[in-house]
Amino acid sequence: MKISVVGCGYLGAVHAATLASMGHTVVGIDVDVQKVAQLDKGLSPFHEPGLDELLRDGLDTKRLTFSTDFADAAGAQVHFICVGTPQSKTSETADLSYVIAATKSLLPHLARGAAIVGKSTVPVGTVDMLRGVLARRPDVLLGWNPEFLRQGTAVKDSLVPDRLVYGVPGGKGSATGAPVTAALDAVYEPLISAGIPRLVCNFATAELIKSAANAYLATKLSFINAIAELCDASGADVTELSEAMGLDPRIGSRYLHAGLGFGGGCLPKDIRSFRTQAQALSVPSLDEWMGVVDSINLAQRARAVDVAREMCKGFLSGRTVTVLGAAFKPDTDDIRDSPSLDVALQLAAAGAHVTVTDPKAINNAWMRYPQLRFEASTTRALEGAELVLLLTEWDEYRALSPAAVGSLVRRRMVLDARNVLDARAWQAEGWTVRGLGTGNHAEQQSGRKRISVF
Repeated sequence: MKISVVGCGYLGAVHAATLASMGHTVVGIDVDVQKVAQLDKGLSPFHEPGLDELLRDGLDTKRLTFSTDFADAAGAQVHFICVGTPQSKTSETADLSYVIAATKSLLPHLARGAAIVGKSTVPVGTVDMLRGVLARRPDVLLGWNPEFLRQGTAVKDSLVPDRLVYGVPGGKGSATGAPVTAALDAVYEPLISAGIPRLVCNFATAELIKSAANAYLATKLSFINAIAELCDASGADVTELSEAMGLDPRIGSRYLHAGLGFGGGCLPKDIRSFRTQAQALSVPSLDEWMGVVDSINLAQRARAVDVAREMCKGFLSGRTVTVLGAAFKPDTDDIRDSPSLDVALQLAAAGAHVTVTDPKAINNAWMRYPQLRFEASTTRALEGAELVLLLTEWDEYRALSPAAVGSLVRRRMVLDARNVLDARAWQAEGWTVRGLGTGNHAEQQSGRKRISVF
């Protein structure tokens, strides 16, 4: 099939390369000239493991091209809308201007019977709005195919997805939705043949699925972080507690890891958009729930700063602090709503001399936050530190030698805000180790008094 993918960011670039690997002829369209030029060389404009190889394979086989001209999408049987839906600058709802602009730009180039299929995460009711944009083209099919990619594993998530969801007119079994279903079945035939589950539903369901899934994951993360605060107050260890909880098959261990909380361009935006949808549809329980989830997540960052202040005997001003991690999660260079950088900024605002390091996100972070000091080398970043904060759990930080790091710093104090270090191994090298929800390990080992609430 000939397919166009409009928007070549995290979602679109991966989707275009994946479709080309399935044997389709794919053109990726984006208005960013520099991005298109880079993709045309087989180089991703962002860090995503495995994507460069997938891009080069598509370019070498001539199945994948990139362009800034919407006319190059002419003749495609399916057009995927993969543009961003960032949070509005004036409210917590999603900004749909890019979705609308992309659809309007495609209009002059749509063949009769072609399908426009949205993949972007959008609020419920978006398809109804796009129907108005397409009102003069009743011959064009419209569908919604939400994405479920995770940064850092986006290539794998595209090649072997957990499920495929089709939003079609009338939903499952509808005659009006059958042409869209058939078109998407043709697109994803290799995945369907491999046994990937496929769900056909109406538009409203398809629009809500991604936001509902992210809201649940965010709830799980905020829940265990609230439990972590209770653990600190009571002397319990949240890492042991979450491990025990995760063994319950009804609960599971995924997304049940206490730490600094979530960030990035999806979860925070999606739960806030979900909340505004609940408000608009008069569902106060969901509105309040998402508000609590969001507030717990943001509070984790303040808690990390408070613990850092405690470790510095109440005074951050003048302290030399090293922050390990700038990206919002490992295996990406994305710094959008990064908890690590939020904490670094709060430390700097309190007067600390902060140096931030990261394996991939240094350039992005330096351009966005010139008021912070950045160092690409982990070794140089650690030299002379009075306090080390592990805020993004890159594998290379997990593997740091406490003895080697100890030879670089001025004081052996570490706040492991992701709870991934072997605290006992670090303590054996003379380090004071703190976590979030694990308490002061040194105090615990010396027999900190437990206080009963009964």
